[in-house]
Amino acid sequence: MDYRFHVGNRRRLYESLPPGSLVVVYSGKAPRKTGDEYYPFFANRNFVYLTGVEQQESILCCYVGEGEWQETLYLLPPDAHAERWTGRRLTPQAAAALSGVEEIAALPAFPAAFDKLAGSGKVERLWLDFDKLTADEPDSQAYRCAAYCRERYPFLRLENLLPRLRRQRTLKQACEIDAMRQAEKITAAGIVAMMQASRPGMYEYQYKAEFDYTLAQHGVLAPGFPSIISAGENNFCIHYYDYRGQAQDGDMVLNDVGACWDNEINDVSRGWPCNGRFSERQRLLYECAYATSEHMFGLLQPGMPMADVDRLIREYNFERLQEIGLCKSYDEIGKYMWHGGAHHVGYDVHDIVDMTMPLTPGMVFCIDIGIYCEEWGIGFRLEDNCLITESGCENLSAVTPRSIEQIEAVMGR
Repeated sequence: MDYRFHVGNRRRLYESLPPGSLVVVYSGKAPRKTGDEYYPFFANRNFVYLTGVEQQESILCCYVGEGEWQETLYLLPPDAHAERWTGRRLTPQAAAALSGVEEIAALPAFPAAFDKLAGSGKVERLWLDFDKLTADEPDSQAYRCAAYCRERYPFLRLENLLPRLRRQRTLKQACEIDAMRQAEKITAAGIVAMMQASRPGMYEYQYKAEFDYTLAQHGVLAPGFPSIISAGENNFCIHYYDYRGQAQDGDMVLNDVGACWDNEINDVSRGWPCNGRFSERQRLLYECAYATSEHMFGLLQPGMPMADVDRLIREYNFERLQEIGLCKSYDEIGKYMWHGGAHHVGYDVHDIVDMTMPLTPGMVFCIDIGIYCEEWGIGFRLEDNCLITESGCENLSAVTPRSIEQIEAVMGR
């Protein structure tokens, strides 16, 4: 993404806020792992969406007035000794080129500048990015800033930016979709590499090595999220990360993986027999999932409620499972479908979006059909990325082999 993408994202956010608003968004800081070792830094996705900057301890601050705004990007100042250990820091010129923010300042200047604005009398609302998945999470910088302001500036009204950013991030722009298409091609190459290497006796970590190697050959040094790659009984753990199991002849291999390109993540799942040939029961179940996926890609169009997507997947897949004698009534579907059938993708693999919006052109979400039949020892999922278009939808991950015929052909069986 070039700076115009980030400028546009900020403009839409600022224009949605009332005059007298002060916006503060933090990039975050890497937590300590152990001893004197820190986890690799991963920038707050909303901060990256607004600025393009992925450097820790950076702050975007903007005063929104009547039809105008004044924004500043605060960065760690140059430090030759620190940079010798941890790498070059962004220069003001580089940060401006990435973000389109013209006013760049050193991080130590932020506290005084913030106090001056907060106490100026022209700020009525302070907008922060409040986001906790669980209540017991440690407070982020946004929460600590809010606590500081409650004590020192109790007259400021605290507001949450997250709902507005969710709504903005729900609809992908053309440059985002272009990045997703590139990520899909790289993911497809990684999955094909696993399929072609597959054989009975292969360990899950060997499948993972095939995928990681292929991504690296395309300039992707880490997947968009921790890869789920399992075989046999391990397929019955939905989020499996052990990688030490061994695929036995007749086992299904399950993958749930995705590359990230220009901060856009895709999420693709395929299941295949490690020996390259679907057994009769594997074929029966896979055809149920494939028919359900094809049905959904022929059905989805703008205007449909997002809440209907999961329901329609479950209802149609139940009918297919009923046809092969597994389900007698819809009440039994939970025995074979263990998770939801749709989630959005983008800057996060489970992207933060406004789920109240109907299907709208520019939305990208997964069609995820998981079937887990423990009595047959078969578990897998077929997951593709759906782009809603003006007239219907497109399967962005159709570049990855997905039918039984395509998979067996790729595996040379």
